[in-house]
Amino acid sequence: MTLVWIAVAVVVTLLAAWAYNTAQRLNRLHIRLDRSRDALQAALDRRCAVIAAIYPELRSAAEDAEHVRMTPQDIHTRLTQEEQLSAQVAERIAGKEAPGALSDADIRVELATRFYDDAVADTRALRLRPSVSIFRLGGTAALPQFARGDR
Repeated sequence: MTLVWIAVAVVVTLLAAWAYNTAQRLNRLHIRLDRSRDALQAALDRRCAVIAAIYPELRSAAEDAEHVRMTPQDIHTRLTQEEQLSAQVAERIAGKEAPGALSDADIRVELATRFYDDAVADTRALRLRPSVSIFRLGGTAALPQFARGDR
């Protein structure tokens, strides 16, 4: 009988250790996700500032887009405004080469978007595992959204 209790204690201890480690990993992934979303926000803000400086006629649209904050629940409002702003910039460029500062800002946005989507993919991969859902290790955080649609 004592051997059974020892076996149960070992199994419970292993399960608790697994749950603790998984919850810690999820916490680190959520921190990474928050940081990458902040980096994407900063890259988009910088791009808006560059657009406002290069194209004074787009200053109002760029400032409007810059004032929209990205939240964990809603990143698409900002991204939609950025797409509209990009379309207006594309009309101004119309086949010409983009100014260097704008190209640099576009590259930074592209990289920040990739890092953000990678963080989302890693977080979702762990959060959507059945064992994580059963034990509710994901907490109350919203399931993150991809910047470029679902993968």
